[in-house]
This record gives sequence, structure tokens and C-alpha cells, in this order.
Amino acid sequence: WLSSDNMHHQWLLLAACFWVIFMFMVASKFITLTFKDPDGYGAKQEPLILTAVTKVEEVHVPEEKHWPEEFQPTGRAFSGNLIRQPLVHMERLELLRNVCRDTALRDLSHTAVSKFVLDRIFVCDKHKILFCQTPKVGNTQWKKVLIVLNGAFSSIEEIPENIVHDHEKNGLPRLSSFSDSEIKKRLNLYFKFFIVRDPFERLISAFKDKFVHNPRFEPWYRHEIAPGIIRKYRKNRTETKGLQFEDFVRYLGDPNHRWLDVQFGDHIIHWVTYVELCAPCEITYSVIGHHETLEDDAPYILKAAGIDHLVSYPTIPPGITVYNRTKVERYFSGISKRDIRRLYARFEGDFKLFGYREPDFLLN
Repeated sequence: WLSSDNMHHQWLLLAACFWVIFMFMVASKFITLTFKDPDGYGAKQEPLILTAVTKVEEVHVPEEKHWPEEFQPTGRAFSGNLIRQPLVHMERLELLRNVCRDTALRDLSHTAVSKFVLDRIFVCDKHKILFCQTPKVGNTQWKKVLIVLNGAFSSIEEIPENIVHDHEKNGLPRLSSFSDSEIKKRLNLYFKFFIVRDPFERLISAFKDKFVHNPRFEPWYRHEIAPGIIRKYRKNRTETKGLQFEDFVRYLGDPNHRWLDVQFGDHIIHWVTYVELCAPCEITYSVIGHHETLEDDAPYILKAAGIDHLVSYPTIPPGITVYNRTKVERYFSGISKRDIRRLYARFEGDFKLFGYREPDFLLN
């Protein structure tokens, strides 16, 4: 019976050893998960160091454990549970992150968060929202939404069309109007979004709106900008007709286009890249909407920002957001492959960052 008692103690000792080893493994796993490098989805964004075009001295904001109440984040997108987001929005942000890491595309995907970028971003402090304007992608309607949220008008229907783009009267402050420390806090904490569309279709829209129809009567496009492009890029100088799409494409695809851009000033915002407008690799946006799926994206953005109970996106006319492949091919049918390739080379970052396919007429 002594032998049996010894064997019993040996089994107890062996079981205790296994239990200690098991607990050690669990503790090790917990420590590994706790201190793992947070380079994952939704990791906290480090404060941005702003590089203003005026070379303003950098302002370093000390780390704060508790933000002031006016800078507390809002909206359902800040719940931390990214799994609840529809898959398409997660895929768009993941694609953006991956392309931003591609060193081969760095010159086409990265830009300084300059005053030019900050001028494009409109602020709604009341609901902690930042909206980056990308012209020719239905931005007028989003500006109306923010105008109502900021309290300048009680409803979208009440806003006069001539007020929407009058930044002295529409009650929409730009991010550039704040101090560096206030800018950084808003960039780190607010709900941020912008809208994109097929880059070539956007250029067609800009050309038609500014140089063909010009519905808002902005004479400088036809009488100042168009003649400047024609003088530089029209092959047949004897032609007297107004700016043609071919002239416009040559200008945009010219690697030395910037000397004209400087002369044209902020009017170039209607055709510069999304990268130059919104710095998507430097600013961590909450949502990227697509013009082609705006019927689904607009309600989602309002809900994610926590404002869907306060305002609705204006009614979208049927078919207006559908990508018109025939129109794009028709506009580019008379353009040389060389000029189209140079144009694509400039906008390749926009195509890759936001998942737009290279045009078929470039592949043939």
C-alpha cells in the first residue's frame, strides 16, 4: 500500500507541473498580445506635423491624457468596432493603406499637409466633422449638409445657390483658419471623409463645366485660363475655336504643368489630383465615398458620422452617378495615345489609391 501511495503522490506532482506549464503559456500569450506593435487596423494615429506652404514653424502639442470637452470625438465610426462597417468601406481603407505603403508610387500618393490642403477641408465643430472638398464629385450637396449642421440655415431647401460657394456667408470655416494645435486636434479626433469618382470622368466633367457650359458665369476660365492653355499646347495655331479637350489633356499631362498652375491660382482645384487636394496618405480619413455608389455611400456616411437623424443627403437624380464608359471613350477617341499615357501617369496615384481600373483604351 505504500507503493500505491507513492505513485498517487507522483501523479499529483506531475499534474501540478502540467498545470504550471499551462498557466505560464497562457500568461505568455497574454503578454504577447498586450504589447504587440499596434500597426493594425484602427491603430491610434500619431499627431501630424503640419508643413504649411508659408513654412510656419512647427508647433509641437504636448500629449494630453484628457481632451477638452469640445474636442471629444463623436459619431458611431469612433466606436472602435470596425467589424460593423460594411465590407466595402473597410476594403477601400485597406487598399488606401496598402497603396500608401508602395514606395514605387510615393511621388504620386503623398503630399504635404500644406495650407492648400487645409483650405480644402471644411469644419463642423458642433458635430466634430471634417469634409475635404474634391470638386466635380457632387461636393455642392455635401456643403449644403454641413451648412445646415453648422446652423446657418435650418434646411437644405432654404439655402440659396449663390450662398453655397460664398465662403463669407455660408458659415463653413476652413481648417486653415485654425491654429496649428487646433488643426492637429481636429485631424486626430474628428470624423473625416471625402468623395472620389473615376479620375478621367471627373476631368471631363471639369472641362464641360468650366470651359463649355460655365453655368455659374465664371468668365476667367474662358477668357484667361483657356487662352493660356491654347497658347502653350495647341498644335495648330491657326485654329480660332475655343479650348478643346485635346488642349486640356496636353496641359494636364505635361510634367511641367506647374508653371501654368501658379498663374491660374486656386482655380486649378477643379482638375488637380485627389492626392493634392486631400492628402489621403497623410490624413487618416474615416470614410471614402465613391460617386458611383453615392446612393449607398451617402446614407452610410451620415450614419457613421452620427448625424443621420439630423439631416438627409439631397435626392440624387436617377442615373447621374453611373459611370458613363461610352462618354469617356468618346472624349478620348481623338486624343493621341502618347497624350493619354502622360495624363494617366499624372493621375495614376488616384487610380490606384481608390481602386479605379486603368482605362481599356490604354490597354488596346
